[in-house]
Amino acid sequence: MRVLLAFLPLALGGCLVRTAADVVTMPVKAVGWTADKLTTSQSEADEKRGRELRKEDERRAKEEKRREREERRDERTPY
Repeated sequence: MRVLLAFLPLALGGCLVRTAADVVTMPVKAVGWTADKLTTSQSEADEKRGRELRKEDERRAKEEKRREREERRDERTPY
């Protein structure tokens, strides 16, 4: 029991140092995280633009298919 009590300050000392280090670095990490969330990197902007272009292409292709179907249906329908 006395052995445990003798090593208790050493064990707690490391824990306290780690906690103090976490408290000191927390504001720096928070600022970095916030800056990362508020800014957009060039690669992220490129990815977003690529997604927008693909969606636009898909929309155009869908519209073209619909138009072709209507034209075929109109050609078959006698007036």
